[in-house]
Amino acid sequence: MFSRARAAVESVIRGKPRVVELALVAVIAGGHVLIEDVPGVGKTTLARSLAAAIGGSLGRVQFTSDLLPGDITGVNVLDPTDGFRFRPGPVFANVVLADEINRATPKTQSAMLEAMNERRVTIDGTSHTLPDPFTVLATQNPVDFHGTFPLPDSQLDRFLVRLSMGYPEREHERDILRMGGLRRAIFPQALTLDETRRLSRSTASVQVHEEVENYLLDIVEGTRTDARFLRGVSTRGAEALYRVTQALALARGRSFVVPEDVRELAIPVLAHRVLVRSDGERDGAARALRGLLRDLGVSI
Repeated sequence: MFSRARAAVESVIRGKPRVVELALVAVIAGGHVLIEDVPGVGKTTLARSLAAAIGGSLGRVQFTSDLLPGDITGVNVLDPTDGFRFRPGPVFANVVLADEINRATPKTQSAMLEAMNERRVTIDGTSHTLPDPFTVLATQNPVDFHGTFPLPDSQLDRFLVRLSMGYPEREHERDILRMGGLRRAIFPQALTLDETRRLSRSTASVQVHEEVENYLLDIVEGTRTDARFLRGVSTRGAEALYRVTQALALARGRSFVVPEDVRELAIPVLAHRVLVRSDGERDGAARALRGLLRDLGVSI
């Protein structure tokens, strides 16, 4: 089933197999994705193609400084015949595109926090459950910080993976131009929502050998004790890495996790969760993690 969904998304997102795979892995692992990239490289198209591939709905929120929490979660409106009635916001979708999330105020950003963590929102004391599956694809521009509010650590920790799409290669960009651009893309459906839920439940049955667990825990412990790190990975971060390795193994047709899965996913899953002693470079956390992985090796 995963291969069908991957083929559907890759028919739209050309030349980005790793981005497509990790985004789909996050969906079946029940997690959220933070995409840091410049405008116009296909982030919205990725969200639309993911929602279509899993047979789900898409919600989109353009975050701005004047956006209110109710614009995301929904509000109670007065119906002359039935009294107050809840009108759901765009967060009530299977895939939610939170565009330029760091342009909203901290109060509005926090409205996403309960939704991402609890998979429900509370309006006037009443809880409303979000659809299943539920994945947030949030974007932010890593270059233009004018008028932005940096995401707090508590919210960064809610994202299962952080990705960057990058510019397409020359021939893939030529194909996009000949098709008429990303706006004219056709978004095929590959799965039903029931199939997506079954696929998601299957991740829990993927086996993780004790030696692979030890390797994962060595990485987590290294971020807490190595001099290159000021703050290490939390237990939530360790659980996220464990869960996403199971999903990646399932995506690649295996019923067990191998050390290479852990090593491959360490940076996209952990880099936004650590604080490092760096010289101010943007990829300081990734560079520190690469050094840690190199020091640990794979001795299994």
